Amino acid sequence: MSEMDKDDQLILIQKNTHLKKYLSDIKKKKFEDPVFYFKLSRELKETKNPNLIYPTIGLVFIHIYKQEGSDFINYHAIEPDLNENLKKKRNKIMELLYEQAPYRDPVNTDDEIRESVKQFLNNYTIKTKKKADNKWKKGKIILSQDERNSIEYDVIKEIIGAGPLECFMRDPYLEDIHIITGENVHLIHKIFDMVKTNIFIDKNWASTFSQEFSEKIGSPVSEGRPIADGTLPDGSRVNIIHSNEVSLKGPTMTIRKFSETPISITQLINWGTFDASIGSYLWLCLQYGRSLFVCGETASGKTTTMNAIIPFIPSEKKIYSVENTPEVIVPHKVWQQLLTKQTGPKESFVDMDDLLRAGLRSRPDYIIPGETRGIEGRVVFQAMQTGHPVITTFHAGSVTKVIQRFTGDPINVPKTFMDNLDVVLIQMAVERKGKRLRRVLSLDEIEGYNKVVDGIISRKAFEWNATDDSHSFKANRNSCILENRIAKNAGLIDIMKIYDEFDLRKRILERMVEEKIFDYYEVVQFIWSYYREGVQGLPISI
Repeated sequence: MSEMDKDDQLILIQKNTHLKKYLSDIKKKKFEDPVFYFKLSRELKETKNPNLIYPTIGLVFIHIYKQEGSDFINYHAIEPDLNENLKKKRNKIMELLYEQAPYRDPVNTDDEIRESVKQFLNNYTIKTKKKADNKWKKGKIILSQDERNSIEYDVIKEIIGAGPLECFMRDPYLEDIHIITGENVHLIHKIFDMVKTNIFIDKNWASTFSQEFSEKIGSPVSEGRPIADGTLPDGSRVNIIHSNEVSLKGPTMTIRKFSETPISITQLINWGTFDASIGSYLWLCLQYGRSLFVCGETASGKTTTMNAIIPFIPSEKKIYSVENTPEVIVPHKVWQQLLTKQTGPKESFVDMDDLLRAGLRSRPDYIIPGETRGIEGRVVFQAMQTGHPVITTFHAGSVTKVIQRFTGDPINVPKTFMDNLDVVLIQMAVERKGKRLRRVLSLDEIEGYNKVVDGIISRKAFEWNATDDSHSFKANRNSCILENRIAKNAGLIDIMKIYDEFDLRKRILERMVEEKIFDYYEVVQFIWSYYREGVQGLPISI
C-alpha cells in the first residue's frame, strides 16, 4: 500500500516546517497520529474511519480523516502559511518583481514564469540557515530556506496558479472540484469519493475570484456574460457561473481535473468497471475497425474508458481526434489532434462539424470525436458510411435512447444508416452496498434496420449483474459483430474460430491483471508487442 516508514516520515517532517507545525497542532487537539503514505491504494476505500497523510506535488500535503458522527470524510490541505512578517516580505518581493518585469526577458509559458520567479528570488534574496528577522542586507531580503520556499509557493500560486485552489490542482487523486460561495469546497476523490475540505469560499472575495479565474481560462465572466467554460493549461475543464441573479448563493465553479497519464484497460478490469471478456471483445472491435459509442451519464467514466481502449487500435494507424476541450489521449505516433475555436470574431469560429468534415479529407484510419452532442452527429455517421471507424462518447442511458436521439431532432440520421454503428457501450456510476462504483451496464450490438417493424434491431452482447457484480457474455458463440463483421474481415474461413482469438486475448488481459501490469504505457507496449510478434512477444507466460 506504499505506507511510509518511520525514518522517511521523520525526514519529511523535518524538511517541511508547515507540516511539522500542523502535526503539533492536531496533537494538542488529541488527534491520533495519522499514518503516512507515499501512494494511496484503492484498498483504503474500505477503511471505515481513515486517518492518513500523503504528499502531493511540491510543498502540499493532504490529511484525510473522518470523525465519528460526521457525514463527510474531511480533506485538510496542509500548505505553507505566511505569518505577518513573511507576508510583508512577500509583498515587498511582489513589488520588486513587478517593477523589474519590464526589464527582464519576456516569458510566455507557465514553466518560464516559474523559472523567472526562482531566478528573481536568487537575485534579490539572501538565504540564511537560521530563521530570518526582518532585516535587509546589501539591498536584499534575508530569508531562511523554509521561508523562501513558502514565499516562492505563495507567489507562484497567485501569479500563475489557482490561488486558494492551488492545493487541489497539485493533488493527483482528485477528479472534480466543487466551489460554492459561502461553503467549504467539496471534492470528488479517486479513493474516498465526496470529501469536505478546509478551504472556505468567503462571500467577500468570491466574485472577484471567479472573475480572475475566468480570465485564466480565457473566457472572462461578467454580469452580462454570467456563464463561462474553458480549459486550464493542464487540460482541466472549468465551468463558472458568476452572476448572483443566476447563481443565488453567489459565484459557483466546477473543475474537472485532467489526468496526464490515462487509466489503463487492465486497471479498469482490476477495479471491476468491466471484465476481461468485455476487454477482449473491445480489443477485437478496435483492431478490426468497428465503430463504437461509449455512452452514459455525466461523470460515469466515459472518457476514461475511451482513453483506456484506444491502444487497441494498431500502432501504425493514423488517428484524427476532434474535441471542444482536450481530453482524448492517443499514444499513436500519427495523431492529428484538433480543437474547436469559439473565441475571437465570429467568422473565425471553428466548430465540431467543420473539423469532422475536414477530417474526411485528411484520410485518417480512425476518427475520434471526444464527445458527440448535436448535429455534428450527422457527420459522424457520414464518416462511418464512408468506411471510417468512429469512437466517441455520448450522453445516453440505454441503446434505445442512443437510437432515439440520433434518429430524432436535431440530428435526424436516417434509420437505414444506423447499421454503420457496430457497438453501444453503456456505463454508469452506480451505488452498490453503500459504495459509489463505475460499471459498464451493458454492451449492445447494432444489427441494422428492419423494414418490417421500421426499427433498429440490436442484440445484447454483455450485461452487468448487480447481485454478484459480474458481467455475463450473452452473445457467446452468437455474436453478430464477432462472426459477421470481424471474422470475415480477419479472413477466417471458419468464422467460429474468432472465439479462439477472443479467448486468447481474454487470457492475456487476465494474466496482465494477475501480474499487476497497470501502467498505461506499459499496457500499450504489451498490446502492440502482441500485434507484432504474437504471444511469443509478451514478457509473461500466457
